[in-house]
Amino acid sequence: MDWKGRRQSDNIEDRRGSSSGSRNPFGRSGIRLPSGGMRRSGMSFKTILIIGVIYLGLKLIGIDPLQLLGGGTSGGLPSGQSVSERQISPTRQDEMTQFVATVLAETEDVWNGIMASEGLDYPEPKLVLFTDSVSSACGNASAASGPFYCPGDQKLYIDLTFYDELAQRFEASGDFAQAYVLAHEVGHHVQNLIGVLPEFNRMRPSLSQSEENQMSVRVELQADCFAGIWGHFTAQKGLLERGDLEEALNAAQQIGDDTLQRRTQGYVVPDSFNHGTSAQRKEWFASGFETGRLDACDTFNNPV
Repeated sequence: MDWKGRRQSDNIEDRRGSSSGSRNPFGRSGIRLPSGGMRRSGMSFKTILIIGVIYLGLKLIGIDPLQLLGGGTSGGLPSGQSVSERQISPTRQDEMTQFVATVLAETEDVWNGIMASEGLDYPEPKLVLFTDSVSSACGNASAASGPFYCPGDQKLYIDLTFYDELAQRFEASGDFAQAYVLAHEVGHHVQNLIGVLPEFNRMRPSLSQSEENQMSVRVELQADCFAGIWGHFTAQKGLLERGDLEEALNAAQQIGDDTLQRRTQGYVVPDSFNHGTSAQRKEWFASGFETGRLDACDTFNNPV
């Protein structure tokens, strides 16, 4: 990905070196998602996306708080398995910081343009860089939880050592694979702004565990599709290099629920899937990437 020398976002909050040990005041299921968000225009975009009972990706924002993008039996990386930031040189830390700031800026450009074309506002999220553990409006999380989005404060969180974990343990290397992870979390921010996540919070008490898992898959696949839309417009700018698309699709493959479960426990439990299979994640990312259209991301009215 040809990212160097491009605009970097100012929406970066650097908390590295100030890890928090505070307790999660909400508990595992006590998080209440905000109902505020984007100005509504009544246009087809809203109709397409806010359909039926929408489920917040449980493992990303609090029901099993703040986990790895890819899910798995326990939702995230095995406890204690993240790479220590002390093992990463200052030079690499600086380069990764510039990289995520650039990718975030590119997502801002894309989503500001898309929302403006629909007559909607796009309050830009902040990206919090942290070391080892962090406190958010969704509670406390460790680096082993992986990147996450918290709707309570509209911020993305990442310990940059996750990217080494992604490459070394999950065999998903490459800068566009890393960009896909961040773009997926931005996709959750879009879902929060348009009312998808708050609607689930309202309806969640009436859902069984099976229904929660099924709707979680649809929410996560839509975030994958939104990441693909960002990739579509990034490709139009001429920023992608040979092999970049394959890097993102490989990342989607490696963090599918079925692939992660086979890797961690040797067998799969489909009823426990909450992010989608490898095939589903690849398919929905590709749908957004190929079309660049919001209506291509309707995971709630179409088979997944």
